[in-house]
Formats: sequence, C-alpha cells, structure tokens
Amino acid sequence: MNSDEKEDCECATPQAETSPARGAVREQEEPDIENPEASRMKRAAAKHLIERYYHQLTEGCGNESCSNSWCASSVGFSRMDNNAAAVKALELYKLNAKLCDPHPSKKGTASTYLESSAHSNSACSNRKLNHKDVHAVRDNFKDINYLTEEKVYEILDICGEKEDYSPLIRVIGRVFSSAEGLVQSFRRSKPHTKEELKSLQEKDEDKDEDEKEAAACSATAMEEDSPTSSSSRLGECSSGENDVQKLAPDEVSVDIEAVRRVYERLLSNEKIEAAFLNALVYLSPNVECDLTYHNVYSRDPNYLNLFVIVMENNNLHSPEYLEIALPQFCKAMSKLPLAAQAKLTRLWSHYSAEQIRRMMETFQQLITFKVISNEFSSRNLVNDDDAVVAATKCLKIVYYANVIGGDLDTENNEDEDEEPIPESSELTLQELLGEERRNKKGPRVDPLETELGVRTNDCRRPLIPFEEFVNEPLNEVLEMDKDYTFFKVETENKFSFMTCPFVLNAVTKNLGLYYDNRIRMYSERRITVLYSLVQGQQLNPYLRLKVRRDHIIDDALVRLEMIAMENPADLKKQLYVEFEGEQGVDEGGVSKEFFQLVVEEIFNPDIGMFTYDEHTRLFWFNSSSFENEGQYTLIGIVLGLAIYNNCILDVHFPMVVYRKLMGKKGTFRDLADANPVLYQSLKELVEYEGNVEEDMMITFQISQTDPFGNRLMYDLRENGDKIPVTNENRKDFVALYSEYILNKSVEKQFKAFRRGFHMVTNESPLKYLFRPEEIELLICGSRNLDFQALEETTEYDGGYNKDSRIIKEFWETLHSFSEEQKRLFLQFTTGTDRAPVGGLGKLKMIIAKNGPDTDRLPTSHTCFNVLLLPEYSNKDKLRERLLKAITYAKGFGML
Repeated sequence: MNSDEKEDCECATPQAETSPARGAVREQEEPDIENPEASRMKRAAAKHLIERYYHQLTEGCGNESCSNSWCASSVGFSRMDNNAAAVKALELYKLNAKLCDPHPSKKGTASTYLESSAHSNSACSNRKLNHKDVHAVRDNFKDINYLTEEKVYEILDICGEKEDYSPLIRVIGRVFSSAEGLVQSFRRSKPHTKEELKSLQEKDEDKDEDEKEAAACSATAMEEDSPTSSSSRLGECSSGENDVQKLAPDEVSVDIEAVRRVYERLLSNEKIEAAFLNALVYLSPNVECDLTYHNVYSRDPNYLNLFVIVMENNNLHSPEYLEIALPQFCKAMSKLPLAAQAKLTRLWSHYSAEQIRRMMETFQQLITFKVISNEFSSRNLVNDDDAVVAATKCLKIVYYANVIGGDLDTENNEDEDEEPIPESSELTLQELLGEERRNKKGPRVDPLETELGVRTNDCRRPLIPFEEFVNEPLNEVLEMDKDYTFFKVETENKFSFMTCPFVLNAVTKNLGLYYDNRIRMYSERRITVLYSLVQGQQLNPYLRLKVRRDHIIDDALVRLEMIAMENPADLKKQLYVEFEGEQGVDEGGVSKEFFQLVVEEIFNPDIGMFTYDEHTRLFWFNSSSFENEGQYTLIGIVLGLAIYNNCILDVHFPMVVYRKLMGKKGTFRDLADANPVLYQSLKELVEYEGNVEEDMMITFQISQTDPFGNRLMYDLRENGDKIPVTNENRKDFVALYSEYILNKSVEKQFKAFRRGFHMVTNESPLKYLFRPEEIELLICGSRNLDFQALEETTEYDGGYNKDSRIIKEFWETLHSFSEEQKRLFLQFTTGTDRAPVGGLGKLKMIIAKNGPDTDRLPTSHTCFNVLLLPEYSNKDKLRERLLKAITYAKGFGML
C-alpha cells in the first residue's frame, strides 16, 4: 500500500467500526457534538468508504487471484447491476467487511473513485493548496469534486510548471465521469445574467465558500441510511440551489462561455482530450440509468447542465468518439423527458448558426458512420440500430432549436374550417367490424412541437437551411415499407424515422405518403366489399369517373360534386378514369392525362376563376369571380386527388398558396413571390427617408381593377380615405395592404378551395411530413429536367440495351431537342411534362423494341412509362417519326 492508501485506511477504519451504532442514534447525539467540522469530515470519510466498496463490487481490485468473496476480481464472483451493488456496498460498510487494496494493474485506469479520496484526505490532514511538495499538491487535487473555470486554470498552471499534466487528467477524469460532479461544475455566479462574468480574482475569493457548500452537500447525502445512487444524491444536493435560482424556460445554471473557454484551452492537449473521451464512456451508461429508472430530472432540473457541458466539446464528431463514446452519450440524451428536451431546445435556440451547425454535424456524422459501417437490409433494419435511432432523436432537439432560433411567425395562422369535414357513413360499419379509423382525430403532431408551442411551418427562415438536416446515406438504406408500418403501429419497441421527417428527403417522404395512400385505398375497397356483402349494395370499389374530352369540366366536376355531397369517403378510393369512346384502361396513365386536361381548363383565364400574371407566370384567385364557392371546393378536391393518386399537375401557384394550405396566412413577405411589383412599391414606401404624408399623399383607401376593367375601392381602416399614410403608420398600412391582397380579398374562394383539398387529405400525414415548398414539389413535380439523369436510369427490353445502335441514336436525338420538344416527349411517354419528386432520375423509364424498321410511329404506355420504339433504319427517320408522334399525340387506344 502506498502512503495515500494507508492514510485512507487509518482514518476510515475507526469510522467504519462505529458507523452502525452512530447511524442508529445520530439524531439524539447531534446536539452533543462540539466540533461540527470533525463530524462533517467523518461523514465524508464514510462516504468515501462506501464508494470504495461499490467500485470493488462493480470493477474489482484488479488482482486476478483475489480471494475476497466481495470483490469483482475474485473467482466465482456473481456480477450485479449498479443498483444491487449500491445496496450491497452499504451493507458491507455497516459490517466493516474486508476492503481490497488496489492492485498495481488497476492504478491509472478509468476507475476514478479508486484514485480519488476527496473528503477522506480532508479528514486525515489539513494540507494547503500552496504546499510546495509535488505529492502534496497531487493529493490536494483529490479534494476537487467539481470544476470551475478558475480551478481548471489553477491546476493547469501548476501542471505546466512541473511539466506533468497527470493530476489535471485525473481531475478531469473524475469530474467528467461523475454526473454529480459535472452537474455542479461551471455554475454561473449570477444566475439571471448570462453576459456578466466576474473576474478571476473575484471568483477566487468565493471559491473556498463554494467548496464548503459542495462538501456539506455531499455530507448530507451520506446521512441517508438507505442506499442512494448519484442521481438521488443530486436531487438532495441541488434542491436548495433550485429554490434559490429561479431559471427562465430557456436558461440553465451553467456558465456556457466559461465551458467554451475551458475546452478551448484543454482540447489542444492530446492527453487531456483522451481524458474527456474516457470519462464520457464511463459517464454515459450511468446517466442513461439515472434518466431511465430514477427520474432524476424531475428532482433536479440542473441535471441538464451535464448535457450542455458535454455538447460544448468541439471534438465530439471526431473518429475517436464515434465508435463508443458518442453512441452511448446519444442513448443517454435520448432518454431525457419531454420537458428537458424542450428546455434544451429553447437554450440552444439562442446559439449562433455556426454552433447549431456544429451540433447538427456531430449527430449527422454518427448517423452516417453507423450507416456506412453496417450492412443494413430488409432483415437487418437500420431502425433496430440503437446508435442511429438515438442520434436521430438527439438531432430532433437541434432541429427544433434551429427552427425557434430562426425567423418565426407564430401569429398569422389561418382560421380552421367552420364546418367539420363530413365523415363517411361507413364509419359505423367499420366500428362494428373493429376497423375504426386510427387517425379519426386528425393528423399526427410531434410531441416536442406541442411542448414548444411552435411548428416547423412557423419558421420563415431557419438558422441553417432545413436541407442540411437530411441524411442521404440513411435515406438510401431505409426500408420505407417497414418504416411506415412502425409509423402507423406506434409501438415503443420499434422506431420510425417518419417521426423525424426532417432527416428524410422528399423522395423518401413521398414514398411513405404513397404507402399511406395505397393502404387507405385498399381499406376503402375492403369496406366497400363488406358493405356489398352485408347490405347487398352494388359493388363499387373505385372512384370511377367517365368523362367526355370536349366536356371534361362539366362531367368531372358534376360527378365529384355529387360524391362530395353524398359520401366524401369515396374520394379516398382509387381513381379510375375512362374517356368516353376510347379503349384505354386506366392503370395510372389515363388519370395523368385527365388531370392535365382538367388543369388546363380550370386555369383558362376565359373561365375567370383565376387571374394570370404575365410577369410572374403565376395564377391567383380571382376575388371578383362569378363562380360559386362550390366550384373552388371542387378544384381543391382535384388537387387533393392528384396527390392522393400520385399524379403531377402543371399548376403555377405562388408559394403563399401552399403556406396557406398548411395553415399560415399570407404576409408582406409573401408578396415578393405573389406580386413582386406591389412588393417592391411597398418596400420603397417603408424605406422612404422623406416625409411620406407630404410627398406621396396616399391614404388608407386602396383601389383595385377587376378583370372587366372596373375600378374598386377598399378601406383598409374605417374611413380610410380620410386617414393619411405617415412615417409613423406606414408599416401598419403595408401590413393591412398585404393582409387584404393575400387573405381578405380571396377569403371565400380560398376557404372553399382548402376545404376541398382537405376532404381528400385530412387523414393523410401530409402536414406532418412536408413543408410548403415540398408540397409544391409533390403537386407540381420538379421544374428541372435533367435528361442526362433519365438516360442513366432508363432500362431496356425486347432486345435493346444501352449499346444498341438505335438506342445511341435515340439519346443523341433527344438531347438535341429544344426545351419545349423535350417536354412534349415527357408528356407523350409518361403522361405529364413535369419530372417527379427527386428529378427525372427517379422516373424509371423503359424503352422496349417494337419490331424492325417500319413507317409506324413510336407508341407508349403512359401508365408504366414505357416507350415502344421500332428499330428505324437511320437517325433521320428516327427523328422525324419521334417528332411526329410527340407533336400530334392525343387519346388512348388498345395495342
């Protein structure tokens, strides 16, 4: 035994012998104690002994030939969990059982408690920090159970003088591996002032008092006769501080700036950095246990300090952490209760974009590392990887911090529909058959979103772009059919990445939406069959529309109106379109052309339902339209049906329409897209440096010209023509003007339109998964036509391959087409001239051989994106035949 260990035993053994008796009569004897300091030291020594027993039970002494039956190193010792070890340690302490000496092989390892004897050393001797003996200095560092910025610098200076950093490494290992020590570390001097920092000299004066408080707190924890974990001690120690420090919802008691400065000083030293790494490996499982089983955060909200301090480590994303330390820490962090996650989110929302990006990259790095280093498949799902799941849950906290820290607009929300969307009369039968709708209460809402009181759609501009949160390697290995199943079942055992849609790209989310729509279609089909069996009704499993090409609007909208009035649930059946007099069977292609023709008719300016802006090439609701609200409802139904049936529409709305569909009103900023000329005029008004009232002479009365050329006046305020716009009220004028143009003037039309859209999508996870810009992509497809990507993903059949002469000539010809001709080719082959979500590379077109050289034109199966191409004799003939086919193609027939 070395001198330190001898001292430990000499001062600890008498206390151990008398402890059981003293524990029984502690309350009675307490008034007779003449020396409170001595009593405190004895309790601290007892605490140290119990800790040594605990680590003897969990880690052992390191001697492989140990004969102590209560040592983990002895042969035949039965391993026990942390809680059982804590109970047993207290029993051994009361029995004064044998305590092993640390074996030489054990010294210097991660067992920090074998190295530390903070309070026992204080009980044995009254060493001073300015002692000149090196060993005395090292011993005195054992008194440090928590750190402050000044303590770190003080130890760093002493170690620098001796050129020996091992004492600092041991202190860091001890404090950063202890939840209790880390929570108490780096506390702010003034809890309600983040910016103010006391000088090092002022903090030095308070240091001794802080250490006494920490020691007294530890002593109090030892007075409990029942075993306690570090989490319960934390609750007791910090309860007093919690009463004193009333923290704001976005505030913690840790001095974040001090932590950053300490990390900056220490992480440059490789040996010290290794101490942080090893400590995190030791810390994380205990923290996970505390949060899972001991409900530690509810007793001590300061427990959150631990996560704040660890996350300030700029090296967390380095390879050394990715293997063990960071995955374990993410698992612990993912166990935080909802209230703690919300507080951490609010705190991080005050961070800079660079700091948010650093944390985001840390978790993204772990996800990518785990995905690449494992072979995931349908049998080995990425959903079952604990590290990936935990990192994704942690990434969600950073994501919402990014949302709240950005440009928020939580006030301008659209009013809910006054009348609830009618449910199907089939619901009663569903309930009788045990098939009650899971989403009857509406779409799902993220619990953290609810706790924070914000939505992703409230954010106009995040701190860092939403796209940076998407993890492409994860999207590539995700089995979306399985993930969707977990999403719908909502079990605790299986995690679905659809609950964290920010990490998924638009293509993956669209696939999840496709599964949801298809399953809903099959459900409606099954219910229809059951109805026909039970009530003898005529079997009609599809939403069948039979239309004439020259009367497509009348036929389609009248039929949809009848369905919407009689049984809205039929809108959720699979669409089946039949053109009168044509032989085409709808496997998807006929529906595509139906939507294309309907959209062309609806947005025809001659009908007058929408106005067209030549400058922006966008449509907007006609506030002076003679059409009734029912017509706009039907148009909303058409848009919803397009999404529901996975069809792309050639519609051109400004982004504000999709924001309004997602529940947000239009504001002045939306005019930049919807009406850029008006936006620029109002912006110049706001920025005008002269006298607005005298120079511009405008009032709160505005004028509009309807499609028939009539001038209409509108008062933004009561008696607006008598209220001049001044420098003081011009912002109100701009806000009211924008409110009128984007909301009030088209309120009836838009509400009817939105109602129709929701009649189809109200039970869909559309709002949960997609942002407004992604909804536009979903409806309209991609405007970027990359035919090079289409060539790379195209497959061949019937004898063709990518090296065939005709195929090479085909692609040379297609690439030489104009933009308009390329769109005609897409329309001819796929039924739409827009690229799907993800671009043309996701189209999966097939070119099949359709016989030898002939004068016949190419044909296509738009349902399956198949081009039937004869093997023409030369390139010129191929070009002539292909151009004629795509230019004059119209109608469907049977081949």
